[in-house]
Amino acid sequence: MVHFVQFERLVQRGDPIMTTLAASKVRESFSETLNRVAFGKERVVLHRHGKEVAAVVPIEDLKLLQELEDRIDLADARAALAEAKKKGTKPLQTIKKELGL
Repeated sequence: MVHFVQFERLVQRGDPIMTTLAASKVRESFSETLNRVAFGKERVVLHRHGKEVAAVVPIEDLKLLQELEDRIDLADARAALAEAKKKGTKPLQTIKKELGL
């Protein structure tokens, strides 16, 4: 049995195609949706009751997102180390004592 689902396409400034799909329709067309994402490089935003709740994206997009998060984490860690070097640190036992632990 083949199900056809109406997709709403949104294209902005040369970005990859983004499609919105009701979450309830995903059950009916999951393999089609997965193929569009995996092979067509589409991004599919799932909505429920008019509210966006999840997204299915190509693996390349996920890897890029993870790389960006890693870079942000690295920048935060470097900033924390710089602050600790500038302001100094306290031993863990001192902090526990101050907190009553």
